[in-house]
Amino acid sequence: MKKIILCIILIIAVLPKLVAQKNKKPNVIMIYTDDHRFTGVHALGGQALSTPNLDNLAYTGISFTNAYLMGAFSGATCIPSRAMLLTGRHLFDLDGIGNNIPTNHTMMGEAFMNAGYYAYHVGKWHQDTQSLARGFTSGGLVMGKPVYLQDHFRMPFSQWNKAGNYPKENAFLINWDENGKEVRRPVTKNDKRGPTGTETDGPHSSEVIANGAIDFISSYSEKKKPFFMYLAFHAPHDPRQAPKAYKDMYPEADIALPPSHMLQHPFDNGHIVLRDEQLAPWPRTKQVAQKQLSDYYAIITHLDAQIGRVITALKESGQYDNSIIVVAGDSGLAVGNHGLIGKQNIYDEDGIHIPFIISGGFLDTSNKGRREKAFCYNYDIFPTLCDMAGIKTPGSVTGKSLVPIINHEVNQVRDYTYHAYRQHQRAFRKGDYKLIEYVRAPDSNNKKGDFIAGSRVTQLFNITKDPWETFNLADFPEYTELVEQLRKEMKTKAVELGDLADGKRTQVDFWKYY
Repeated sequence: MKKIILCIILIIAVLPKLVAQKNKKPNVIMIYTDDHRFTGVHALGGQALSTPNLDNLAYTGISFTNAYLMGAFSGATCIPSRAMLLTGRHLFDLDGIGNNIPTNHTMMGEAFMNAGYYAYHVGKWHQDTQSLARGFTSGGLVMGKPVYLQDHFRMPFSQWNKAGNYPKENAFLINWDENGKEVRRPVTKNDKRGPTGTETDGPHSSEVIANGAIDFISSYSEKKKPFFMYLAFHAPHDPRQAPKAYKDMYPEADIALPPSHMLQHPFDNGHIVLRDEQLAPWPRTKQVAQKQLSDYYAIITHLDAQIGRVITALKESGQYDNSIIVVAGDSGLAVGNHGLIGKQNIYDEDGIHIPFIISGGFLDTSNKGRREKAFCYNYDIFPTLCDMAGIKTPGSVTGKSLVPIINHEVNQVRDYTYHAYRQHQRAFRKGDYKLIEYVRAPDSNNKKGDFIAGSRVTQLFNITKDPWETFNLADFPEYTELVEQLRKEMKTKAVELGDLADGKRTQVDFWKYY
């Protein structure tokens, strides 16, 4: 009897703490990866690459399997992608192409700071430096400002600065010294762009960025304040470099190619020759594609290991149980699909289909391993996290919270997706079908003064049956009515979204030549 009474006393003593822990604001870690397509997570796409840590996040959380980038008006699609994520605004609601974030567009970090959070940034930044300064309480190492070398082993970094001031002379590289210790040195005029570094030169960018996150988590002392961290990796963006041990995991001759591999794209999509497409030779032979995928898988597996280190640090700090962890990619990537290498398109895997996982100890265990097919965009993450953390969503946000889906209140918050790439491509997805329209406008302003005729191409795919978009249904008579219906709906949505040439994004109006 005494033992029973003692147990009751202990339960009463502990219960308030448990309730307090449940009511405590959760930490939020927003992990954003670069050029990381949906099938770049083994648990999501079933491809032959190893991502045990990302897989575990998917197995212990919720995966949204129809998450997308709306598109871009820049070949550097990561610029608008990050602007959409950080502001919760769609492509046509951004200021220009997303380089600069106006002060009246409340950023994700600002929203959490306004709710009493400590907001921290570490890693890649692709917007203006003033928005970087106002968007966070503080930060660690910043990649991309003001110097950028195309090399993961020789990547320049700057120290986060509250004034948003990043002079070139303050940027530095991290190398190994003769004793194998990390040392910082200034970037000089002799440090040329190019993937020339190896692991003998210095730590990989993913390791440096993960170290910054781990240092913050391990030393965070403001226990009364929950924290919001924006952890932005540069991987698996090209050059697709990884330490040799990871590259050796993927012998090029053993790489299986996906169904959409092609020697070249079957027509001019409007932006067929640019930097990303010049990373590999034409035609995209089996060997070319195998090398691209081997490099891609290797850098993803290395990235996965660094994300695993961050999660381990979170658990060791005792903060995992009260944390929400989100992982999302900023775009898809072709690496041989449809004869393309880059992401300047609106095919699913090649350009816009992204991994999106919500996990962490704060998530109810009933959500373990959930897969949700509801349509969503990356800019829906912002209002979703606000609702999950119980903070106010700013009025400038135009995305839609996915919490009603998470709470089983509704099956979807969107019944279509709309996509754009520059003035060349538009897509509309509804139900099982996706319509893609291509316009190449007539050109008489080229350097030679020659007139180049325009062109139009239509594609229709059943994404449910044909997720790699290999069989175009548009020319078959039995789909004529469906194509026309989707065209009308797409144009209606274009008007609603404000998809018009305004001089800020492009001088050429897609719809003028459509």
